[in-house]
Formats: sequence, structure tokens, C-alpha cells
Amino acid sequence: MVFSWREDPGVERLLFLLLLLAAWEAGSGQLHYSVPEEAKHGTFVGRIAQDLGLELAELVPRLFRVASKERGDLLEVNLQNGILFVNSRIDREELCGRSAECSIHLEVIVDRPLRVFHVEVEVKDINDNPPVFPVTQKNLFIPETRALDSRFALEGASDADIGTNSLLTYSLDSSEYFTLEVKRNDEDVKSLGLVLKKLLNREDSSEHHLLITAVDGGKPELTGTMQVKITVLDVNDNAPTFERTLYKVKLFENVPNGTLVVVVNASDPDEGVNKDIIYSFNTDTSAEIMSKFHLDAVNGYITVNDNIDFEKTKSYEIQVEATDKGIPPMTDHCTVLVEILDINDNVPELVIKSLSLPVLENSALGTVIALISVSDRDSSVNGQVTCSVTPHAPFKLISTFKNYYSLVLDSALDRERTSEYELVVTARDGGSPSLWATATVSVEVADVNDNAPVFAQPEYTVFVKENNPPGSHIFTVCARDADAQENALVSYSLVERRVGERALSSYVSVHAESGKVFALQPLDHEELELLQFQVSARDSGVPALGSNVTLQVFVLDENDNAPALLGFGAGGASNTVSELVSRSVGTGHVVTKVRAVDADSGYNAWLSYELLPGSSSGRSLFRVGLYTGEISTTRTLNEEDAPRQRLLVLVKDHGEPPLTATATVLLSLVESGQPPKISSRALVGAVSPEETLVNVNVYLIIAICAVSSLLVLTLLLYTALRCSVVPSKGACGPGKPTLVCSSAVGSWSYSQQQQQRISSGEGLPKTDLMAFSPSLPPCPSLNQDREDQQGVDLSTTVSNISLFPSSSFLHFVLQYFWCFRYL
Repeated sequence: MVFSWREDPGVERLLFLLLLLAAWEAGSGQLHYSVPEEAKHGTFVGRIAQDLGLELAELVPRLFRVASKERGDLLEVNLQNGILFVNSRIDREELCGRSAECSIHLEVIVDRPLRVFHVEVEVKDINDNPPVFPVTQKNLFIPETRALDSRFALEGASDADIGTNSLLTYSLDSSEYFTLEVKRNDEDVKSLGLVLKKLLNREDSSEHHLLITAVDGGKPELTGTMQVKITVLDVNDNAPTFERTLYKVKLFENVPNGTLVVVVNASDPDEGVNKDIIYSFNTDTSAEIMSKFHLDAVNGYITVNDNIDFEKTKSYEIQVEATDKGIPPMTDHCTVLVEILDINDNVPELVIKSLSLPVLENSALGTVIALISVSDRDSSVNGQVTCSVTPHAPFKLISTFKNYYSLVLDSALDRERTSEYELVVTARDGGSPSLWATATVSVEVADVNDNAPVFAQPEYTVFVKENNPPGSHIFTVCARDADAQENALVSYSLVERRVGERALSSYVSVHAESGKVFALQPLDHEELELLQFQVSARDSGVPALGSNVTLQVFVLDENDNAPALLGFGAGGASNTVSELVSRSVGTGHVVTKVRAVDADSGYNAWLSYELLPGSSSGRSLFRVGLYTGEISTTRTLNEEDAPRQRLLVLVKDHGEPPLTATATVLLSLVESGQPPKISSRALVGAVSPEETLVNVNVYLIIAICAVSSLLVLTLLLYTALRCSVVPSKGACGPGKPTLVCSSAVGSWSYSQQQQQRISSGEGLPKTDLMAFSPSLPPCPSLNQDREDQQGVDLSTTVSNISLFPSSSFLHFVLQYFWCFRYL
């Protein structure tokens, strides 16, 4: 039948009642057994299963087991026959001590249903412990003058058993001098003692040996014994005597504590305490000796107790007494003379006096720098000292007197190589092993002004943008002086000279302490391209030393000049020009040309032209060359075109940011048969066209011939010079050529005519390579129409010249030739 505990609460209550009943029944009964101690393994104790009313077949299924609170492994139950037996050795004295009752309590537990039984097993005592005395041999010292009936207490024996097994009786073997007395007190404790029955005589017998036996009351009896040795003490009637009255000893200093110095020995013919001797220092012995030496009171050993120093005391005289223990005590005396031997235990002492520091680097050889004295507290060779110095150069030691030395200069000094010397002076004695002491002498070398300031480079190149703020820092020069202090304190100044008509100090200045170079005013590339000068550096020594460095300051161009229009009014003040154009001109006909120059250089002077949208002709009738400035027609003119055209031309350079100028060109369209009016640019008092043409042709032919001859001659000279001089790679100098390149279509910088080149050397700069563009500034023309009708356009010729030497003379000839083009 299957049921659930949760479905039937009554079953749970019934089971709980059964468990309580089983526990009550188990606690109500108790079994008693007994077993002797020391029983062997397997000894029968009792039929525990049968006595508890349990079937043997139920022991295993019902989980029969035995538990004990004490030694659970002493007893065990055989589950096959239900017998309780001895499992291991049972020692009653170990288990219960001397307690009268000794039992082992067991709990027998049976499950299904649960029952608990209590079993008590009494352990019976057996006589397994013999009587034991505290000591196996007792020593007694009795003087020979002890009175009769004197009692000497002894400690009795003990027995670990109980009852009759622990009842003891004592006996003494036969002795004519002593009897054994046993007394029992109220607590049944026996007091044991020996009683003297006959006077002792040390001369007859100095020792007596007795044997006391203790017997217990067990069956069989066990016994214990104790040997008693009685020593008869003598009466003091002899004084101690030393073997020698004087002991001489030699002792090295600094021996370790505990070192044996000497053994004094005295003897006494008496016996016992009368023969025992105590050694001690005489009462008049000094405190120093008592602190330096230790005397063993029993053995007479004299050992070292403190440091023995030969340098303090050369010898010690020690008075020793030997006293016996008799009453009254008797004494004898002896003398111990200890001679101390020296060892090399003192390091030489080295003292440096009269240091003369620092030492000037130009000091003469043999200059005395220091006086040195050495000493050693040791004696003989241990105190002989020699002195040396390392490193030797540039110093040496000279012996001036016994144990006195002088440290002198042996070779020349140079502070810039070595500013300080660490000298080690060593003093070494003649002992074995040798001892030494060292002292360090720091010799500082004082500076003298023997080094001039030195720049890292003989020349510096500096690049500065023009239009710099006044007082701006452009460079810092730095000179190093190998000397020290004031001799190394460098101040800077300009080497004054003239730059053109002005003093150098009006352009730049240098800070005397920091060496910073400042530009005192804004620099103008168009006025000054190169500023070369020198800065002087001088130290503060006496006398002062100095050196110079060259600075090449290149002024870099900035776009600070707007394009300037040429041919527009007087000096270009008006930006408007008027021209007459025939209506019969065809497409691409150049009607006029806008000319402009820029004072800047490079890209900042590269000009471009464009028509502004505000022109009356729009962008279909006229156009302007991007880089030439030529205004030409884009188509054939007709009757519908307005008779007056207004063009706005914007001229712009390529700088950052770009700068511009605006020109207004007024064009008047006339019929082909109408006589043209005089242009606004025609000069007053112009000659007739035929005469002008003849003059121009003559001048032009002369100019062409002259320029051609000069050009050929210059090219030949330049080729010969280039062939005669072999160029070297990496060669650089202050006059290195500079290549200035411009576009094939650009504006020739107007600054080439006006700028002033200034350099540190006298005369003009060395030859440069120049590149020319076709847009060159024109000379004043007599007639604009004559310009349009020139049969030979030299601009093409000049533009084809790529590179040639740019000397001042050739430059002038080319300009002159170019001006003749417009004559």
C-alpha cells in the first residue's frame, strides 16, 4: 500500500509518539559489565545482544552500532554473535588515573525502530605498576661532627595502582651507622627518614652506601629501590697553596673576548668543602684590571673581558687570591704579570694643512699647494709611514721633514681641459699586513683669460621679410668662451660701418648681453636686398679678448607695391587714355596697348590684364591680352557699333594678396576716309612723318649694330671665362650667383631700374643671371600710329633671349636699345 505523509497528518503524529516511546524505553534500562585492565585483544566482556533482548539476525538490518564518549575504540561488538569484546589495550591508570572508580560508558543504538541502550563497563585494577622513588640515587652530605639521633628526611616511593596494590612497606639493608624510620600521619601518608646511630669519622670512612627497598601489597608483589650515598664532610684545617707565586704571560693586543690568558691553580689537602677553592681578584685590584679581565672563581681561568690596547697600557699586574670553603676560610695569594704585545692595528693618521686653493692655471711649476702630516700610533715597523699621491700628474709629493710632506705642482695646468682634480693622498705603514689611510684633496683650477669668445660659424645667413615691424628680432648670435666667470662673460656689439650714406647702426642693433639682433626700421627689398655686417663678441677678462662673425641679411620681397600704369597722364596720375580706331580694321587688330610696371620682384611683379564687365562694348567687340595688355578687336567693326567705346582694364599682380590698378581706355570709332585727330599722347611740336621715319631708321640701324657687336663680344668673353674656370661642387661663398627667373609672359620689374644693391664689400655685386619678359617699359613715343606700323618688332627678339650675363653695362645697353625701338 502506498500513502503520502502529506495526505494523512494522523500518521505523522503516530510515528512521533512511537519514537518518543522507543527513546523512553531505551533510556529506562542499563547494562553493567566488568573487565580487568591490560586484557588482551578479543577478551570476552559480555553477550550484549542477548542481554538487550535483540535477535542476532536483526543486528545488521536494524543498524546495530556502539558509540562511546571516551575511547570508542577500546571495546567492540561482533555483529555475528552479539558479543562485546576488548578491541585494544585498556590501561586503567591512563584512563582514570588514581580514581577509585573507573568505567567505560557505551551507547548502543538500534534503528528501525530507534532505540538507545546505556552500557557501563567497569575496568578492574591489577598490580601492574611497581613502586617508584623520585630518584634512583640520593646524595647526602653529613659533617663528621653531626650529633647522634640526627634524622635525615627522605622522599618515599609512589605506586600508580590503587587499593592494596598501592600499599607500600620499606626496608633498609644492614648498616651500623644508620637506621630507617617510617612514620604514618593522619592522611595515611608515610614519612621516611634516616637516623644516625653512630658518630661518623671521615678518616675511618669518607662515604657510606645504603639501599632502601619499597614493596607494594599486590599479588604478586612488586618492588622499587633507591641508592643513598652519604658523604662525610671534613673539618677545615689546611689552607690552599698556589703552584707558583708569580705567573708571567705575554698577550697580543686586540685578542677577542674570552681568550684564555693563564690558568692559576691552588690545592688544599682537606676534603669536601674544606678542599673546594674559590679564586678571586685581590680587593686592592684596580677597576681597569677588573674590567679588562675575568677570573673564573672555580677553575682559576683568567680570560680577556674587554679590548686590550697596547697603545694605552703595555702591561698589567694582577693579584689573585685562592680561598677554600672551610669555616673559617683560609687564603693564599699569587701575582700574574701580563705583558701586552703590539700588532699593526692602527691606521696611519693623515692631516692636510694649509691648503692654497684655488690654483691659477698659469701657476709656476713647484708651487706648493698643501702641507701634509702623517702619524701612526703603532711602534717599530708598524708605525713607519710612507706617503704617496694619485694620480701623479700634474702633482707630486715632496718629503720636507720626518712625517711631513708638501704637495707641489709638477706640470702645467689648463683649466679648459681639467677644471678640478680629485687627488687621493695615501699613507701606508710598514706592518704586515700593511694598513693605510687616504685623504681626498679637491684642487680647483682658477681661470685666467686665455681664451677668446668663439662663434659656431664664421658667417651666418639670415632671411628677413621686408616691411618688418621696427625693433623686430631677426637673429641671435652666440659666442662661447671656454673660460669661466668674468672671463667667460661675453658682450656683443656691432662693427660700425657705412651702408651707402647711412650708418649701419641706423638699420640694426645688437643686444649686448643676449646677442639678439634687431632691425631698427622696416627694411625695403626695393631699396636694400642684402645687408652684410659684422658683430663683435668680447669677454670681460683683463685684457679682454674678442672675435667677429659676419651676418648676411637677405631682405625677402613682399607684395607691397601695386601695379603702376605707364603713359597715362603726367607720371601716370590720370588712368584714362583716348584712342582713335578706324571702322575698317579687321578681326584681331591691335588698337592700343596698356602698359604697367610693378616695383616688386618675382611673382609679386608678374602682371596680368583683364577687361572689367563695366566696359560699354561688352565682351564681344574688344579683348585684352592676359599678359601683354594689348587691346584688339574680336570681330570686324560695322555701322551699328557705337562711335565711342569705354573700356575698363584691370591690371593685377600675382602676389598674396594680389594688388590691382584700373585703366580707362576711351576708343573713338571713325570712318576710314576721315582724317584722324591728333592722339592725346602726341607730343607738342612733332615733326613731319617723313622726317621722323628717316631719323628713326638711322638711329635704329646704329643701335642694332652697336648692340649686336656688344652682345657677341660679351658672349665670347663669358664663354672664355667659363671654359677657363673649372667649377667645384659644393663651393659656396658670399658672392654666389643668384638666378632670378620669370615667366616668358610677364612684366619686367620696374624695381630693376630703381633698387639699390648694398653689400658688405665695395663695388657692385657679382654677375647674376637675369631672365627678361617681352613686357618691357617703353620709352616715350612720338606717335602711337608709328608704333603700330613698325616693321621690325624687337620685343620678339628680346623675349627670345633666355639667359645672359647681367652686368651693369650690358643692362644699360639693352635698355638703350629697347628705348630706340619706340623712337
